[in-house]
Amino acid sequence: MAVFDAVAPTFDRYRALPDGVPDAIRSAVLAAIAATSRPRLLDLGAGTGRIGWPFVLANDDYVGVDLSLGMLREFVGRAASRHGHRPRLVQSDGQLLPFRDGTFDAILLIQVFAGLTDWRRFVAEAKRVLRAAGTVCVGRSVAPEDGLDARMKRRAKAILEEMGVHLDRMNAREDALRCLEAGSRSRARIVAATWTAARTPRRFLDRHRTGARFSALAEPVRDEALRRLEAWAVAAFGTLDAVVAEPSAFELQVFKFGEDGRA
Repeated sequence: MAVFDAVAPTFDRYRALPDGVPDAIRSAVLAAIAATSRPRLLDLGAGTGRIGWPFVLANDDYVGVDLSLGMLREFVGRAASRHGHRPRLVQSDGQLLPFRDGTFDAILLIQVFAGLTDWRRFVAEAKRVLRAAGTVCVGRSVAPEDGLDARMKRRAKAILEEMGVHLDRMNAREDALRCLEAGSRSRARIVAATWTAARTPRRFLDRHRTGARFSALAEPVRDEALRRLEAWAVAAFGTLDAVVAEPSAFELQVFKFGEDGRA
């Protein structure tokens, strides 16, 4: 978690969602649950609170969990300018949660699968603390597969492989989705919000530099990889400040469970 602690102060600078999108995500989550007037919510991998704060400000029954103390400190820091709103946060490993069975009406898993070393245990633990007829919401931002960011990501991966650095496959999202679907009584895809993002190669480089997995590489490797990626971007886009407008969306995969859908 030292890597996540290190990038926590700058995490939101390059990953903030447009105004109104976090509120739209909250509305979509609550509409999807539709179980009680005030459902108990657990946000696993709450991070700096970019998704969780609308729940906190609305006084929802919300608990955020993250293993990184640095991330949670950034979450708490948001309270300084919002008097009267204190988030309920817990520092804990998502694979060993300090809650009783069936505690929550809904579990939020928002962009948490990249970097998980044991997604099966993580999902099983989430389902353990979910009530028998609860809901799991898996969320992520979606951008075009042929867009600027996607092209930059593919080139960054290729550069590292050319340098002899082969990052292990750590994003188990699709595997986790299949596991959740197998045990659920229904699955639905919801687009909570859409917007147009103005992307540039420079902004991608700045964000990639602070990514947790990339930051964990040795400094000489990071510097050389970024140098090569910057050179490629200039050749591909003409300038690091070339602006590409891309359609973006925030997607929720909603899984509803029944009495026989417990892990």
